[in-house]
Amino acid sequence: KELAIVLVGAVIVSSGLPAFVGQMFIIPSESMENTLLMGDRVVVQKISDFDRGDAVVFRDPGGWLSEPVADPGPFDRALEFIGVPTQSTPGHLIKRVIGLPGDTLECCDDNNRLTVNGYSLDESAYLYVDSDDVPINPSDVRFKVVVPADRLFVMGDHRDVSADSRCHLADLSSNGRKGEVAFVPIENVVGPAFAIAAPFDRTSRLRRPAVFDDVPDPTEPAPSRAVIEPEGVSC
Repeated sequence: KELAIVLVGAVIVSSGLPAFVGQMFIIPSESMENTLLMGDRVVVQKISDFDRGDAVVFRDPGGWLSEPVADPGPFDRALEFIGVPTQSTPGHLIKRVIGLPGDTLECCDDNNRLTVNGYSLDESAYLYVDSDDVPINPSDVRFKVVVPADRLFVMGDHRDVSADSRCHLADLSSNGRKGEVAFVPIENVVGPAFAIAAPFDRTSRLRRPAVFDDVPDPTEPAPSRAVIEPEGVSC
């Protein structure tokens, strides 16, 4: 029954909405709770622009996924061809864009808020809330970074269980540069998630939080390499 629902949704996405090209993905973890729950099917616009605050699907920039995913079999490949996600779809993650190229991000200010270009973010609209209705900390990791050119800094909404950009600031990339892998190449982004398609009781439109509307643009061009303080910081 669930497969039939997903198939119908995929057909609608691929043939019924000609204004854009879309694809569905399965949420693989708890890192975006409670905005997105594990097992949700989200529809991603593949040719739409994105901005700070959007939840985007992207290919693993290198070593973020702790366990390798098996290559899809013929049946899975057939489903993926028509836009239906499968558990074997390899190498993709979903996080919220916090910083664009050139942005200076710091955690945290005197009110324990994440700042972007000096602007303090009120993240209450999407940050995970625990069982006592208390929002979790924006980050237990203290850092200051400047996002390099053509890269993004991303974070999950459930920060306590999200191995996002913060957790890779000390990682070595293939070229030996520390922390470079923490910033997602823009070319790796599939697109922004704009709706939950299934299960039906969670079907809803995903919107960019209004708090990001007031974030100022950076005053300096994006550097060619990331600036990370302190060096070696990680989750």
